[in-house]
Amino acid sequence: MTDLPVIQTHSLSKRYGRLEAVRGLDLAVAPGRITGFLGRNGAGKSTTIKMLLGMIRPTSGDGTVLGRRIGDPRESIELRRRVAFVSEDKGLYRYMTVEQMVRFTSGFFPDWQPETAAALLREYELPRARKVKALSKGMRTKLALLLAFSRRSELLILDEPTEGLDPIGVEQLLQSLVALSAQGTSVFFSSHQIAEVERICDHVCMLDKGRLVLDVSLDDVRQQYRQIDVILPSQASERDFQMAGVESVRTKGLQLSVFASGNVDGITERARDLHASSIQVAPLGLREIFLQKAKEN
Repeated sequence: MTDLPVIQTHSLSKRYGRLEAVRGLDLAVAPGRITGFLGRNGAGKSTTIKMLLGMIRPTSGDGTVLGRRIGDPRESIELRRRVAFVSEDKGLYRYMTVEQMVRFTSGFFPDWQPETAAALLREYELPRARKVKALSKGMRTKLALLLAFSRRSELLILDEPTEGLDPIGVEQLLQSLVALSAQGTSVFFSSHQIAEVERICDHVCMLDKGRLVLDVSLDDVRQQYRQIDVILPSQASERDFQMAGVESVRTKGLQLSVFASGNVDGITERARDLHASSIQVAPLGLREIFLQKAKEN
């Protein structure tokens, strides 16, 4: 497997009039991983994905997907052949039955896996003879996932894939993504459901107001990100903690809270030098980091 990024962007931006939906995005998604693309609704995740797949043109900047340039029409067509994509609106033909939709889609892909499609039809309990327009939202999501999973694609891109799924459906999806990753498929999926990202992802990229505000492995989150609460004998000052590893500082009287991405020993040593009467260090989960990053922006 190549070490080149499966997705790479350079100053990728998209503007709609006065609204800048994506701003100077520099992204590098490594192969063989499950990468979560996290952000609030309206953060720019769907716009980014549409630019990556050549569905809309960037205002400025460029990028590649599987080594193909997203701004080149011919290369964009080629990359879409190699990428399985499930959009937020699922992109299904409402007049077809489930079985017709499966058969129709399979004809476009020489590497279609009929045994996978058959297994997922059973697992998802999809009614073969029912028309797509008569399916529930959750069933439509499952059908779109089946069509993506039944291809032998190098890269799987999903935009809010759990929308409409019940807890059992969410669990089935997450297990499928882990299995596909184990088989060598790179997975990139956008979500605002932090618990899902934290459960299965190797890496997370966080977008807020069109900007990349976090690009970190989940191992680093677990091992390095900490909140350090300090009580000092005199009025606390943020300037005292302007040092490596400090992302932000909150003060309230004699109390000071440090949001740290590393250098915990150095930060606690600084607190001791300032004669802190109390130092408490607590791990930060992805939810707390998400809320902090959103607050900063």
